[in-house]
Amino acid sequence: MKGRLIAIGDIHGCHREFEELLGKLELEKHDRVVLLGDLVNRGPDSAKVIALARQHARLSLLGNHELRLLNYRKTGDPTHLKKNDYDTLKQLSHHDWAYMSAMPLTYHDAGHRVVLVHAGFLPSPAWHRQPARIVTRIQVVAKDGTALKRSEDPSAPHWSEVWNGPPFVVYGHTPRTEVVRLKWSLGIDTSCVLGGSLTACILPEKRIVQVRAREKYYQP
Repeated sequence: MKGRLIAIGDIHGCHREFEELLGKLELEKHDRVVLLGDLVNRGPDSAKVIALARQHARLSLLGNHELRLLNYRKTGDPTHLKKNDYDTLKQLSHHDWAYMSAMPLTYHDAGHRVVLVHAGFLPSPAWHRQPARIVTRIQVVAKDGTALKRSEDPSAPHWSEVWNGPPFVVYGHTPRTEVVRLKWSLGIDTSCVLGGSLTACILPEKRIVQVRAREKYYQP
């Protein structure tokens, strides 16, 4: 397939950094930009990020932040939401909701033998059989093989440490100060909304392109 496959990590409403990164990538006609989810919440303008995604991305994957908002919209149950989500709800149009509703869980490029996903996978069952609650939220793997957040079991290994591929997985969700490269995975959530960087990975060469956050937008 012509063009580059470009994965971009968690944007979280940081539209200025996203726009700067798109410029730095110098996109061409046949490039495929895939956003790894969590386009929204925490940062300054989620709606502008979705507008840029519509314009420049081949597709955007479902992240836990989109899933949370969609669950709220479906059920009306405010327990799905966190305090800063309400700022996002005020920004979103029906076009934005439609865009989020269409987000798939994964993007598989058989030619590059790579799968893109928001959070990650358990070692089993097969990656394409794992549900949204796993692939949008997993951080660590408990001794009994269940997927957990880091806060639920700080001593458990990150899922990428027990993932032995194939396929090679490029993921976001777990914020770190730097890209994390392992034999079978690459983590590219480099904490833009926390004052870090917004990261793109160009495949198949796994070349990293980054822009620094203009400020720290969110304090956990």
